[in-house]
Amino acid sequence: MPRALMATLASLALAACISVNDRPHEPAARTSALEGGAPNEMKVAFDVTEGNPKALLGKLNTIDVTRKQLLERGIAPRIVIAFRGDASYFTNTDVAQIKEADRADAAKIAAKIRELQQANGVVAVEQCNLPLASRKLKAAEVMQEVKVVPNGWISLVDYQQRGYAYIVP
Repeated sequence: MPRALMATLASLALAACISVNDRPHEPAARTSALEGGAPNEMKVAFDVTEGNPKALLGKLNTIDVTRKQLLERGIAPRIVIAFRGDASYFTNTDVAQIKEADRADAAKIAAKIRELQQANGVVAVEQCNLPLASRKLKAAEVMQEVKVVPNGWISLVDYQQRGYAYIVP
């Protein structure tokens, strides 16, 4: 008898732990993180490593949409875009390192980087120096709109310690 009683009590306790939104027959309430007291500003550091030019351009466009949506809501964006890995090919002005088939997209990426660097709310566009040598790229050939930093991870940690959210698009 005590076993049956314990099993019943345990079942009731578990049932009580399920919230209304956890029940499959009832839809969860949809709320935005910006509802009910939006912050004055949002600090975001995007860690960009994408080597596929079409995907990279899509990610840069999404970063820009995010920036614009924040501005539309009256929130001041503070955005850092940090390039590392194979994305490094597309901050470089030497197109000889880019496949011929990707050069048109590389030009679009360069234009988008220039646009973002000048955009309201973008505080920094950075390129990590570490991946350059292994890709036969030179820091001196990085776009003038992009700041070369000695170590992108250290830079990203610094931004995080200053309150920036770390995002890998």
